[in-house]
Amino acid sequence: MVVKMAKAFEITVDFLIGEGENVAFDKETVERINDIQKMDPDTRSILFNVIDTYIQNFKTKQAFR
Repeated sequence: MVVKMAKAFEITVDFLIGEGENVAFDKETVERINDIQKMDPDTRSILFNVIDTYIQNFKTKQAFR
């Protein structure tokens, strides 16, 4: 029953019952993480470099507020 519900909402069972490491993420974020995991290592590395740059920029701005 729970598995059918998760499939119907296109989410994981962990997400549905509020457990697991991805529970804090919304559905869109979980989908993006899953898509990233399917990428080849080189593409993932490039994407993570871009993400890391934005995160570093954000943290720097927060530090000077």
